[in-house]
Amino acid sequence: MENRKRPSESVLTPNGSFKTPDKRVPAVPLLDSDYARWGVEETCRYLRAEGLGEWEDTFRAQNITGVGLRYLKDDGLEKIGIQYLGDRLKILHSLRKLWQIEAEPNKVFNDPIHGHVELHHLLVKIIDTPQFQRLRNLKQLGGAYFVFPGASHNRFEHSVGVAYLAGQLVQVLNARQPELLISRRDILCVQIAGLCHDLGHGPFSHMFDQLFIPKSRPEINWKHEKASLLMFDYLVNDNGLKPVMEQHGLVLPEDLDFIKEQIAGPQDTNAAQGHKWPYRGRPEEKSFLYEIVANKRNGIDVDKWDYFARDCHHLGIQNNFDYRRFLKFARVCEVDGQKHICTRDKEVGNLYDMFHTRNCLHRRAYQHKVGSIIETMITEAFLKADKYIQIEGSGGKMFTLSTAIDDMEAYTKLTDHVFEQILNSSSPELAESRQILRNITCRRLYKCLGQTQAKKTLSVTKEMIHNWEAELAQSIPQSGSQDVSLQPEDFVVSVIFLDYGMKEKDPINNVRFYCKDDPTKAIQIRKNQVSKLLPEQFAEQLIRVFFKKTDDRSLEAAKKHFVQWCMDMDFTKPKDGDIIAPELTPLKANWLNNNEGENGEGGGSGEVNCASGKKRAKVQLSFDK
Repeated sequence: MENRKRPSESVLTPNGSFKTPDKRVPAVPLLDSDYARWGVEETCRYLRAEGLGEWEDTFRAQNITGVGLRYLKDDGLEKIGIQYLGDRLKILHSLRKLWQIEAEPNKVFNDPIHGHVELHHLLVKIIDTPQFQRLRNLKQLGGAYFVFPGASHNRFEHSVGVAYLAGQLVQVLNARQPELLISRRDILCVQIAGLCHDLGHGPFSHMFDQLFIPKSRPEINWKHEKASLLMFDYLVNDNGLKPVMEQHGLVLPEDLDFIKEQIAGPQDTNAAQGHKWPYRGRPEEKSFLYEIVANKRNGIDVDKWDYFARDCHHLGIQNNFDYRRFLKFARVCEVDGQKHICTRDKEVGNLYDMFHTRNCLHRRAYQHKVGSIIETMITEAFLKADKYIQIEGSGGKMFTLSTAIDDMEAYTKLTDHVFEQILNSSSPELAESRQILRNITCRRLYKCLGQTQAKKTLSVTKEMIHNWEAELAQSIPQSGSQDVSLQPEDFVVSVIFLDYGMKEKDPINNVRFYCKDDPTKAIQIRKNQVSKLLPEQFAEQLIRVFFKKTDDRSLEAAKKHFVQWCMDMDFTKPKDGDIIAPELTPLKANWLNNNEGENGEGGGSGEVNCASGKKRAKVQLSFDK
């Protein structure tokens, strides 16, 4: 019974009860930070630390360095003179700790998507900081929550999920290919990068960096990835995590560089433009590690895997991609002198499905027209409130909504709560912003006049959009004069791009595969080798027009202005053009062709100029035959 009690490990509290202490962290840096770099002496030092000093001379005599440890098996130990099986098993057990991150205690999270997720103690230290906890108050899908009732999830759980999947992928590669010499440092750094990749997001996520900042501060080129790097540095310094990182085996500043390079790419832009290896955190022989969190090569990364599964779950949309299958076939092959993550040749169809899932999510949710309207209205409210919102930053200096990105202490305090702050304020300076947000909550939204496309992709500028808004107000329908006066500021033109992740390019062209017969050789598979039913184009540009007034007369006039503008610009016929302006749509000859755009030419009906919607319907029925 006495052996079951360990009072020396308990702490007596003032009220006389015992308290179990927190888990202890070694006071000195772990020896196994990166065993691949060890010489003979470092290897022997590790043996001594593991209580295996009696075999130190044997390892020294055989000149065994850290690189050779991964290849030591039972028969190899017997050959160098370790006679007894029990001794060999003890040595092998200690050596496995070098490449198994599970050697340190993990914390379990119950995630609705991935189930019970285990994360390393160091990752939990990062999670338990104000900078990371801030992500609990940033909606993952921004304004889409006002459209999809289930889309209430936040950047916090997404980041935890990405950290977990990053660990899953890197450890699968580690177990499948020991020759890659993936160290525990590598695994930790990849997971930390996955955990911290979204630290820089602002209120309502992409609305902040894609709409609000470009309009409030057009002179700067700011992206949330840049803010993630600044917030990560602030998180580490503000919480004194550098000593903790070193205690867990990380080497600073090298590993900090590696983490940040995974999030935002090479920090040395000059090197990135040249032919030399642009990264400082890891050498070129570990190039595959940069394809796990944010894959700049082809877009197949764990960030997408998590938000596909998580967003589909909360949106109520079917997810057709299973990352678990990819994990079963992932391996590293050499391609043009660099190591890249490849998959089996039979998986090419599944990868096309993955990118198709991404496109479907954008069409059905991320670019939903009502969600876009709401984010446009929130942006307008924030722009009007910008200078009146004061946030205290470092040194007591005050910042506004748009300048908080310049100070991470102030930015830490900026979350989605600013919406309620404005909505519930009584300040007269915020009256206009408050009214816009009230309109959102009461569902008095701007209206979508329609959607159209240009014949080919346009290079759209801010000036061009302003000109289009002016032209929309001036596009008097040919059917007659309107008794409603419309102004350019009544219209909002939104240009969106839908693609497979690499603009006009087929992302599969940048993926390499291997065959069952030779898993070491990387091959390329072209689209025409897969199926004739795959997309011919991988990107398209959509032009949407919103209208701010909601009264019936103005809205009816605006719809006709929009259809007339599409004619004047030689854009495609709006989907509901026949309904909103039936007396106008026949005036455009090639709009009468049901197969418009399929062969690049109009049909025989192109010369017909119908005067009524009824005649137009008869012409269309003739083509249906």
